[in-house]
Amino acid sequence: MSSENQISFTDIPDAIASASGTDRSVSMTVDSELYPLQAVYGASYIFIDRCYVFIDRPAPGSYRITLSAKQSVEEAEALRQLVGEFANELLSCTWRHQVTQDNRVAIETVTVQAIAGAMGEPSLDDLADFDFTDEALDDPLGIAQSWEEKHGRPSPDAKAKTASEPGADEAKADAEEASA
Repeated sequence: MSSENQISFTDIPDAIASASGTDRSVSMTVDSELYPLQAVYGASYIFIDRCYVFIDRPAPGSYRITLSAKQSVEEAEALRQLVGEFANELLSCTWRHQVTQDNRVAIETVTVQAIAGAMGEPSLDDLADFDFTDEALDDPLGIAQSWEEKHGRPSPDAKAKTASEPGADEAKADAEEASA
C-alpha cells in the first residue's frame, strides 16, 4: 500500500469498524468479542464473488478483513460502499450466529425428530425380530416391571402353562367348589 493513494473513511465510526483503503482495496478491523469468527467467515463468503477476501489477526482481540476488488474501482465512494455493505452483512451474520447458539438444543431436537420420522415406523417384522429380553435398561424404581412381576402374580403365560398340565382341570374344579 502506498501512502499517497491511501483513502481515509472519516464517516465510518471507529467504534464499529476502523477502515482504510487504497485505490483498489479496503481493510477494516473489527473487535473479535463482538463479531465471532464464524460470522466473519459468513460475511466474507457473501463477498467472494466481487472481492478477494483476506482475514488476519493483527492483534489479539481483533480481526482485520481486507477486501480487494476483482475489477478496477474508479471512485473512493465505491470502496466506502463496499465497507458499509460488508459491515451490514457482518452484523447480519453475527445475529444469525447468536440466534443459532441460543436455539441450538431446539434445532438439534427438531432435526433428530425429523430424521427419525423420515425413517418411518418399525414394521411388524422389525418388532418381531427385536430382542425384548435385553436387560440394558437401568430401572432403580421398578417402573419398567410388568404388573405380574411387581405384585408377585403369575404371568398369563404361566397360567396357560399350568392349565395345560395333567390334573389341572381337577385342581380348577376343587378351587371353584371351595370358593362356592
